[in-house]
Amino acid sequence: MARALIHMPASARRGDIIEIRALIGHPMETGYRVGADGKLLARDIIRTFECRYNGETVFGAELHQAISANPYIAFFTVATESGTLECKWDGDNGFTHTEKMTITVSAS
Repeated sequence: MARALIHMPASARRGDIIEIRALIGHPMETGYRVGADGKLLARDIIRTFECRYNGETVFGAELHQAISANPYIAFFTVATESGTLECKWDGDNGFTHTEKMTITVSAS
């Protein structure tokens, strides 16, 4: 199972711009390298990342073989209401991992 770290504020004021930073532990094998036995190593990459804020997509990315192992993604969104941010990674070989974080948004 992959290990993910998400850093974001636990609370914000309505209208504040918040930064979300997500890191997931994953080897990201490109499928182009040759192993010790001389055969190509099977491709094993994370293909997509999506973050949903109370069910609405606020950020998404397609990842390819050139992405490093343990991909780190940082982005910004506007704090609109209290709720849940759900980050989801999907990859090869049926890989999927989801992390949820809550945020409390105050009026001002």
